[in-house]
Amino acid sequence: MERLRRRLQRTERTYSAGENRPLRGYAAAMTAFGVYTAGWAAVVKLCGRPLPDRPVPWDVALTAVATFRLSRLLSKVSVTSPLRAPFTTFQDPQGPAELHEEARSEGAKDTIGDLLTCPFCMSVWVASTLTAGQLLWPRAPRTAVGALTALAGAAALQLTYSALVEKTTGE
Repeated sequence: MERLRRRLQRTERTYSAGENRPLRGYAAAMTAFGVYTAGWAAVVKLCGRPLPDRPVPWDVALTAVATFRLSRLLSKVSVTSPLRAPFTTFQDPQGPAELHEEARSEGAKDTIGDLLTCPFCMSVWVASTLTAGQLLWPRAPRTAVGALTALAGAAALQLTYSALVEKTTGE
């Protein structure tokens, strides 16, 4: 066991090249995600919900847009910063109503902070949750997916409008 521990420490040290790369935390996060998705799969199976032969393209497209919007809402938007604050440090504003935050390097907080500030990382959890929800309770998640897709469309329109105003007025 001691030999394995030393080997893992050496691997972590050589991989990180002097940077703070919390490989153990990332391994724990991957394990947690595996348990999370296995839990959803077990609930779907226990409820006797049939899996579709193939995903409906329209559902996939709407879920992708909803996943994008919810992941950014959770990981970047100013008003959700209290959820991230225990694990992150504010750096500066970044884009319209978004923040740039850095993960705290205090034990497990660095891994959780990395997850909470990364929309790409967050999207894995969000897409899994939306997909499982659609399998178990198709109507409610589809309503949420529709609302999140509308929010993404509204954000795109707001940014487009702002860019057009700036281009035409110089303001």
